[in-house]
Amino acid sequence: MTVYLDTSSAIKLYVSEDGSDVVRELVGAASIVVTSVVTYAESRSALARLRREGALTAAKLKAAKRQLDEQWPSFITILATHALCQAAGNLAEQYALRGFDSIHLASFAEVAKRAGPQTQFSSFDDRLNEAARKMSRRLRRSPANRK
Repeated sequence: MTVYLDTSSAIKLYVSEDGSDVVRELVGAASIVVTSVVTYAESRSALARLRREGALTAAKLKAAKRQLDEQWPSFITILATHALCQAAGNLAEQYALRGFDSIHLASFAEVAKRAGPQTQFSSFDDRLNEAARKMSRRLRRSPANRK
């Protein structure tokens, strides 16, 4: 199984919070885990915010950063190229998404086109999940995927 993680899912691999077990199981069952290169910066930003807010101790922040850096090379990363960002801009408009969310959706679309429409999308953002569901349905109906 191929799974795409947005940042709201990826961060749950490094911080125990609601949904962490679900993401860990999903990643454990996946043969391929994919994310956007922006996930690294977003994850580091989220970890720093959690530290500033007191949700992470200095030691837990250090451990989470170490885990992220150790696991990062095992992910296939989708580059945020000019073409992908243009597609993301269109998706942001179409689905009323924030900028990085649209990059995640455009990245997922690239993965699903290559790996197949059964590619699983993991996010904890309701609007982004709904957009991914709609996109998945459209990809499944695409003539290129009807063999």
